[in-house]
Amino acid sequence: MKYLKLIRYQNLLMLAFMQLLFRYSFLKQQDIQLALTDWQYGLLVLSTILLAAAGYVINNIFDVASDTINKPNDVVIGKGITETRAYNIYFGLNITGVAIGFYLSNVIMRPGFATIFILIASLLYFYSTTLKQIMLLGNFVVALLLALSVIIIGIFDIFPATDVDNQAQMASLFSILIDYALFAFMINFIREIVKDIEDVNGDYNQGMNTLPIAIGISRTAKIALGFAIVPFILSLLYINKYFVENDLLIVTLYAFAFVLAPLLYFIVKIFSAKSQKDFHHLSTVLKLILLFGILSIVVITLNIKFNA
Repeated sequence: MKYLKLIRYQNLLMLAFMQLLFRYSFLKQQDIQLALTDWQYGLLVLSTILLAAAGYVINNIFDVASDTINKPNDVVIGKGITETRAYNIYFGLNITGVAIGFYLSNVIMRPGFATIFILIASLLYFYSTTLKQIMLLGNFVVALLLALSVIIIGIFDIFPATDVDNQAQMASLFSILIDYALFAFMINFIREIVKDIEDVNGDYNQGMNTLPIAIGISRTAKIALGFAIVPFILSLLYINKYFVENDLLIVTLYAFAFVLAPLLYFIVKIFSAKSQKDFHHLSTVLKLILLFGILSIVVITLNIKFNA
């Protein structure tokens, strides 16, 4: 169990679920030829998971002091897993993840795409060692990496299979993935800010310069509220343009109930949030919004299929 806590397996399962969902509940339901076979796509998911797991390991190594204050029950380095062993696990996960990325890049005859996996591993390392201490930049990088885990599906499974005959259809599918990646980026960016508020005590003792440390919890909460209004308005406009105007009633109701309503709840509740428990609750709400937002791809696919 200590090794599962080290790699934060719940987050990895959610990441794998998201990538499998996009392929088998969306892309596979379209009349298109994809670049990767099922087992090769499985390797793409595995590579993403391994690199993310390595990121969690290195983050746990550098976060021992702050986690001891913020989340003492989650500390595993020095409690059953030595720092040396954690570093060995980190290097093993990274090397394997990047190696799989090199293989897949050659499978689709785009060897240069292997740099994407090196970039992910590098960003996760620099985030843990440097970037997370820089106000908002660390939040931005984490949110960007989650968005990239959606975009990478299009890069490896759609783009290499695109030709003159199917270019318009493939571009449309890639565009939908970009829309979801943007949604994931915005929600996760806000969530990272809320988590900074939640972890302010431990981060302060570590000398970090997160937003709540720099300007205070109250002002940071108001900024998070302001950021939350952006995806709320954009989602409302998106729902109207693509769901309401195309008579996708079930998708519209789903989006209002499981995306817009929770977002509105977050906006209202963060006004009065004060304690660490309050912000932990709001962080969980954003995580559920992200999950239900991703699940909407299944609802969209089924609604279109039954309306056809």
